[in-house]
Amino acid sequence: MKKMLVLCTITSLSGSLWAVTNNNGVTLRSSQSDQAGYSLGYLLGKNNAEALQGINLDAFIQGLSTAAKGKQPVLSEQDMAKVLDRYKKQSEAKELNALQHVAEKNSREGEQFLADNAQKTGVMTTSTGLQYSTITTGTGKSPSKDSTVTINYEGRLLDGTVFDSSIARQQPVTLKISEVITGLAQGLSTMKEGGKSRFFIPAKLGYGAIGAGDAIGPDSTLIFDVDLIKVAD
Repeated sequence: MKKMLVLCTITSLSGSLWAVTNNNGVTLRSSQSDQAGYSLGYLLGKNNAEALQGINLDAFIQGLSTAAKGKQPVLSEQDMAKVLDRYKKQSEAKELNALQHVAEKNSREGEQFLADNAQKTGVMTTSTGLQYSTITTGTGKSPSKDSTVTINYEGRLLDGTVFDSSIARQQPVTLKISEVITGLAQGLSTMKEGGKSRFFIPAKLGYGAIGAGDAIGPDSTLIFDVDLIKVAD
């Protein structure tokens, strides 16, 4: 039965006309070449969606057609290189401008949050600007800057977005204090084994003006909940 189904499928695809039903329930008939061209164009657009943002797609298709048919382009390849270089620089400038606006917004919100947070009962502020509150006081040893620690943690942005959580994964992690962001390293030094703390980390002690991937924007203030399970020197 499976062999017959595959054979029927291949036979139907080998015909000169295909019947296609679009999302509106309308049945269209087009040649295999048309549908192959559409499919190739769709996949090309999907795989290069970011690069094609802001591009005149009609002009893009015209250029693609000219090259595919071996016709003479309206611009020399040298001119094309100049145009693309200018376009790239303009796009990068727009992205940088947008990034600067995000950084300024995050910085303002972070400064206001930390100023308000510093007034709350139980919140301590260190000389570096790190803020922390002790949820559970540990009874074991404290880590040094050279220690390896096993912790459970959850990191959040000010809006509550969780960007990483070993707690959600139910899998504590073991790491060297020297390899974590400065704010987290400083915070861990205030803890003892068995303790739990919440750290409020200014951007300068976190990922700074660069941020971290898509999850953490530039100049983001971070909040970490940390359980210190074990300290090893």
